[in-house]
Amino acid sequence: MQETIMDESSIAAPTTLDAIEQELTRKIGSQKFRIWFKDSASITLDDGYLKIGVPNTFTARWIENHFLTELQSVTERVTGQRHKVTFSVTQPPTVNTPTTISAAPRTKSAHPSQATQRPARPRHDASQPRLRLTLDSFVIGQSNELAYNAAQVVIREQHSPFNPLFIHGGYGVGKTHLLQGACNAIRQARPNTQWMYLSAEDFANHFVLALKTKKLEAFRQRMRNTDLLAIDDIHFLANKPSTQEEFLHTFNSINLAGKQVILVSDAAPKQIKQLSDKLVNRFVSGMVVKIDAPDFATRCKICEQCARTMVPTTYKGMMPKTDKTPKVPESVIHFIAQNVRSNVRELEGALLKVIAFSALQNGPITLALAKEVLADHVERCDPVVHLSSIESSVAEYFGTTPAIIHSAKKDKTVAMARHFTMYLVRKHTKMSSSEIGRLMGNKNHATVLVACKKVEDMFKCDAELHWQGPTGNRVSTTKTTLMALENSISK
Repeated sequence: MQETIMDESSIAAPTTLDAIEQELTRKIGSQKFRIWFKDSASITLDDGYLKIGVPNTFTARWIENHFLTELQSVTERVTGQRHKVTFSVTQPPTVNTPTTISAAPRTKSAHPSQATQRPARPRHDASQPRLRLTLDSFVIGQSNELAYNAAQVVIREQHSPFNPLFIHGGYGVGKTHLLQGACNAIRQARPNTQWMYLSAEDFANHFVLALKTKKLEAFRQRMRNTDLLAIDDIHFLANKPSTQEEFLHTFNSINLAGKQVILVSDAAPKQIKQLSDKLVNRFVSGMVVKIDAPDFATRCKICEQCARTMVPTTYKGMMPKTDKTPKVPESVIHFIAQNVRSNVRELEGALLKVIAFSALQNGPITLALAKEVLADHVERCDPVVHLSSIESSVAEYFGTTPAIIHSAKKDKTVAMARHFTMYLVRKHTKMSSSEIGRLMGNKNHATVLVACKKVEDMFKCDAELHWQGPTGNRVSTTKTTLMALENSISK
């Protein structure tokens, strides 16, 4: 029997390359590594050179411009010596699937001809992490109840009436949590469902890569031959007309096949700037639902749920030998929930800070400790008023929409609503007049200053306001209007 003898270098090289790839993944992130290295390049070490095989010069230039420093530092850290990075154009590798889940593996066809005729289906990529967030840990409250119930309909129904389901809201209010939770719940409820979850940035990057590597048809099959397409941060497609056009065709294909699309965004469809009218029309044809910042009761529930996980984990990590795992008193929960109102992430951060200080001092978690630890935090973040809250309140009061306020329309009602919006944003945020003008439809900063001055002058004399609302002519005074708007945005 013949033995195969391998020298040390042939054994060590794969281990070294694996270490380089793992370290590079950690440094640049798994998504970028998957798109620009695993899916489109090969890495080899050869006598002081780190050789990158790429399918075309575009990919070579992109990697050189964006990742050359990381490649050099990672290689030097792993091997202990500096390598020169070189690029060579080779045969493009097979493009792998983006983050995709397929619960039921498919058996191979006994007839190769049948297998080749069948369109490619999304496949599970074992190298990708499973979706982390589930609905079991999603706290339901008044601010997100409608979005949660809409997601439940999509989970229960094979063909839901909400297509697409478009969920929007501010930062850190639980949009991604609900999206990932819905995907996991659908997988559990209908194991044979083929579904795909990815961000809009991933979609755009894979589309660009498919164009450059001339694998557009393979990209389209992967994106469109799925029962559920879940896209996070869809507003990322703004100002990308070619990608928007591709996504429009992807959406139409899935929708016409009776399949489901779930989208998540920081803004409502009509508020996303430079988004094509065709896409906006598709998005608003389904169920558009907003998740607001959590109210006090919901914030308390979130704190209580997080505390059950944070306390044991934090104490164990910082004090491995301690037997103490104190509970977070209700007074501390209420204090944090009352003073941190903007979003869930900030709420969790404040709670973790209190628990960590308690663990460091090896003492109880008390209200006095919470007040001391969060003094600067509370002063800095309270009160918080967001641009979206101001726009929504003003639009509702004057009987219009934020999209129309942002438009170039100059009729009396829209102009009045625009002036009050600019005035309140200038008063309640730290945004400059140039920033406000840009967000209000690319208006000049001087337009913002004039609008604010006009509202101030009307307030001084409490001028009477007349405008056309949905129910007819409306009349009010400036002070009454501002008081009503202030009360609305402070809720």
